[in-house]
Amino acid sequence: MENSNHSIVIGAGLVGSLLAINLAKRGHKVGVYEYRPDMRQADIYAGRSINLALSTRGWTALDKIGVGDKIREIGIPMYGRQIHNADGTETYQPYGKENEAIYSVSRGELNKQLIIEADKHENVQFYFNQKLVKNDMKRNHLLMHDMKLNENHEISGDVIFGADGAFSRVRYGMQKMPRFDYSQQHLPHVYKELTIPAGENGSFQIKKNALHIWPRGNFMMIALPNIDGSFTCTLFVPHDGKDSINHIQTENDVIKYMMNHFADVVPFMPDMTNVFLKNPNSSLVTVRCFPWVNGRTALIGDACHAIVPFYGQGMNCGFEDVRVLDELIDENENDWDKILLAYEHARKPNGDAIADLALQNFIEMRDLVADPKFILRKKIEKYLHEHMGNDFLPLYSMVSFSNVPYAEALAEGKRQDALMGDILAFEHIESNWQSENTVSYAREWLKNNKR
Repeated sequence: MENSNHSIVIGAGLVGSLLAINLAKRGHKVGVYEYRPDMRQADIYAGRSINLALSTRGWTALDKIGVGDKIREIGIPMYGRQIHNADGTETYQPYGKENEAIYSVSRGELNKQLIIEADKHENVQFYFNQKLVKNDMKRNHLLMHDMKLNENHEISGDVIFGADGAFSRVRYGMQKMPRFDYSQQHLPHVYKELTIPAGENGSFQIKKNALHIWPRGNFMMIALPNIDGSFTCTLFVPHDGKDSINHIQTENDVIKYMMNHFADVVPFMPDMTNVFLKNPNSSLVTVRCFPWVNGRTALIGDACHAIVPFYGQGMNCGFEDVRVLDELIDENENDWDKILLAYEHARKPNGDAIADLALQNFIEMRDLVADPKFILRKKIEKYLHEHMGNDFLPLYSMVSFSNVPYAEALAEGKRQDALMGDILAFEHIESNWQSENTVSYAREWLKNNKR
């Protein structure tokens, strides 16, 4: 089959930009069309950006195209969770083995770097301020509206990718086709971005190499470090009811709320009330759909599997989409009909699995990380991994520090839940968990309870 080498990417976000680089490296002519202005000249994420946590899946995709080291220059390793308890005490929970870390990266800075890298390829062309008006999938034609010129124009490509996010207009066109399944689930929470500015001479005012969590039951706040010494904080709070965002309307409301629930961080937020009242409340949505492919049009990233941010895997999953797609191009010898169907078959179950895992992790972060039984379980899991190696790889490590498919990780996590339930029921486990009996029981249990 003749190699199709003219690709259209709708969306110049993280996934769209990475996809453009991958396709360009294969010799494709790539047109990238973006609704927003060129972010290299405008800060389009101000006030509504949850910092990203780059982990193994994301690094694998970035390293494959040779930009990983450049991105590491703008990332900060986080080796564990720093838990800020309601009573003012703090505890630290390492993520994995020694020196295993997820990396805090500014969404805006990462996106800019990927656009810059993509723009270095002479066969990649970016078009900003472009609105998709109509998607004709039978002819591989798109009707676009140039918002600066205020005029419509038609474009076409051999293959079209919708990388235009959770509220994808490419997907909206596909939703009109027969037998298209779609669901959109909002959490009853919103998020609001706050900031801990850098201290004197760019110093970090709280622990640098950690993801900070203030768990408060039905709500929480997190903070991730930035290379300038500041922290991007995100408050996740109910939209309605007790302790909801609706009860916080004035400067006095902000001060009272923050002092009641997050008093230890208030001294580090000199402009807290202004930032709180200025920044918008943003929603948290999970999107599932099927099919992801219609002819030569395919969805990728959040357009087909938007997830809540509590496992830090939304971007990592989208980058993995790009890596897997790239591998399938070789496996299917550039036959795009086969490539796109194989991509859909490979990624749909994993998109669903990480959506479930992300929802589960919200409960863990807001409710469980300060619970003594949960803390003990994490210690036992770490102990088992140290003594059993990959025969017992904790769920968090599978998701964040490996490329094990999400669907396999979800299934293995359920098996580990059953095993840990048994171990935590042992008599005097609180004082006897570091023993050969614990390891031998786990080995035997896993041997007798295969997936």
